[in-house]
Amino acid sequence: MGIERPPTGHDIELAALAAAGDRMAFGELVRRHGSAVRGLLRRLGADSATADDIAQDAFLVGFEQIADYRGEGSFGGWIKKTAARLYLRRVKRDSRFVLTETAEDSAPIALDGPGATADRMDLDEALKILSHAERLCISLCYGADWSHTEAAELLNIPLGTVKSHVKRGLDKLRTRMASPSGRVSNDSARRENLG
Repeated sequence: MGIERPPTGHDIELAALAAAGDRMAFGELVRRHGSAVRGLLRRLGADSATADDIAQDAFLVGFEQIADYRGEGSFGGWIKKTAARLYLRRVKRDSRFVLTETAEDSAPIALDGPGATADRMDLDEALKILSHAERLCISLCYGADWSHTEAAELLNIPLGTVKSHVKRGLDKLRTRMASPSGRVSNDSARRENLG
């Protein structure tokens, strides 16, 4: 009697097997997409432990609702949307959900520290220069592959506000990437936040 190996194949095939009750097929989907889901949650603002908890919850929900996945988009995108919804519900429940910027939100975060080098740009570090609202909207629209309309509906804010947060955030990220050191100086970041 040999060791049973996890199934291989395309995510759509694995999802179909999982919908038919194959737990190993779903386990393979978790293995393939778990890291990306946790990464998205951290980019949305979750600490590592919370990201792990919510990712686990998202995969449990995904397992329960796997029959609803029709392969009309990537499995990764589908499970990331589930994780993002769970994260936003938790944040709203914990009463920490505020999408209006305060002076503290718009102030740049120092990007000097362990692991920061001039030669390597880390997306997680780059996102720290954004306000909470900008980071959330960019992470939903680009990390979770949501449309601006979907993000506006989920966040319960006007579509134009989502578009503004995304545009301002992308402008800040472009400026950071264009600087020789990959860092935004406090003076230039403050000017961006005022402009």
